[in-house]
Amino acid sequence: MSMKHPIIAVTGSSGAGTTTVMKSFQHVFRREKIKAQIVEGDSFHRYDRMAMRAKMKEAEAAGNKHFSHFGPEANILDELESLFASYAKDGSGRVRKYIHDAGEAAEHGVDPGKFTEWKAIEPDSDLLFYEGLHGAYKDATINVARHVDLCVGVVPIVNLEWIQKLHRDQNLRGYSQEAVVDTILRRMPDYVNHICPQFSETHVNFQRVPTVDTSNPFIARDIPSADESMVIIRFANPKGIDFPYLLSMLHNSWMSRPNTIIVPGGKMGWRCSSSSRR
Repeated sequence: MSMKHPIIAVTGSSGAGTTTVMKSFQHVFRREKIKAQIVEGDSFHRYDRMAMRAKMKEAEAAGNKHFSHFGPEANILDELESLFASYAKDGSGRVRKYIHDAGEAAEHGVDPGKFTEWKAIEPDSDLLFYEGLHGAYKDATINVARHVDLCVGVVPIVNLEWIQKLHRDQNLRGYSQEAVVDTILRRMPDYVNHICPQFSETHVNFQRVPTVDTSNPFIARDIPSADESMVIIRFANPKGIDFPYLLSMLHNSWMSRPNTIIVPGGKMGWRCSSSSRR
């Protein structure tokens, strides 16, 4: 860990809400005039869009129907750990960007589904902020999590996560429901084996639980609103956390365990801001 060059990582699966949390942090960075080096997890995928499709077909032909971006084989996680280690040491490293759509393509001059060239991190950043799938990844040879000063897990219950992914990928990215469901099913083994274990490495987890019926996520017409949800906040190490203060500031919140606060979902924006200050 580094006090001079701190690293914040927000980790969670596709559709979990990590982008929403990232935007809350970015608001704090602007307000506090913090120069943050943003790193998107997609930039550490091993394959561009066309190459990934080809690799998936190759894996399926070999009997593996579950090859996905969630697993380590489809990512360059050694490069991610190297970036974190280098940044923690002296604020250096190299980054690139994955181009998602035509808007980003026009801005960067790179076709959608491709990567920009690697480039050195701009000097004098105050911190590095990562948002993606593997911010707390750890296995026998790679340990991304050990370099992170504040690691936040975003973990909605799985039905809500699926609803959010279905709505995003259909409405914003133009995929059919069948295609999104196929992606969810293909990623499930990697979700269990490589995403879920990260939430035991995080410093704090935010888990959103809807208070409306989400029993069949595949017919849900809308995403439950923040006011139709509760948020479970679990601190890995409660030592030093001023729980009475947090409870006094978060109306109608309560503690379910010595390290866990339950918060009305409508307080989400305040929660992200206050957690960033502490």
